[in-house]
Amino acid sequence: MPYYKCTYLSDGRYRYLRHPEPRLKEGSKRETVAVMSTFPMLMETIPMLIATILLLGLLSTFLAREFIAGLFTGDNIMDSFIGAAIGGILFGSSLAAYVFGGELLGMGVSLLAVTAFMVAWVTVGFIYLPAEAELLGSRFALWRNILSFILSIIVAITTILLLPV
Repeated sequence: MPYYKCTYLSDGRYRYLRHPEPRLKEGSKRETVAVMSTFPMLMETIPMLIATILLLGLLSTFLAREFIAGLFTGDNIMDSFIGAAIGGILFGSSLAAYVFGGELLGMGVSLLAVTAFMVAWVTVGFIYLPAEAELLGSRFALWRNILSFILSIIVAITTILLLPV
């Protein structure tokens, strides 16, 4: 995309001339400065990320699937809130959510609760809230998690209403 650059003429006047988009040279000073300025921030966040991953691994190891399945009551509306809350705390990957959700369905948990659990498992992540607040700002992180929690329940209800079971 072309841009316009102010060019001064010999008689003291100036005008804007159309110039091609500037190209950065490889290894330019701008890239070096950008990398060097973000490196300390990366080093500050690595310990928090490692601690969060270790805490998540401990929670996932000590909470058995049977224990989680026992938390559901059988009431669809209450189970969707419980599923979204558990999924939001035990943040994980979508592949693990499919496996975990299949096992919960096999244990008799309702499809509504499992859907809310799976959506919250992938999108909410309350356990990452401190790291996310430090990197992106506490207001943004809190609002993102709250909205993701509410939307996980709405998505679960909508999915069940639209899915012919």
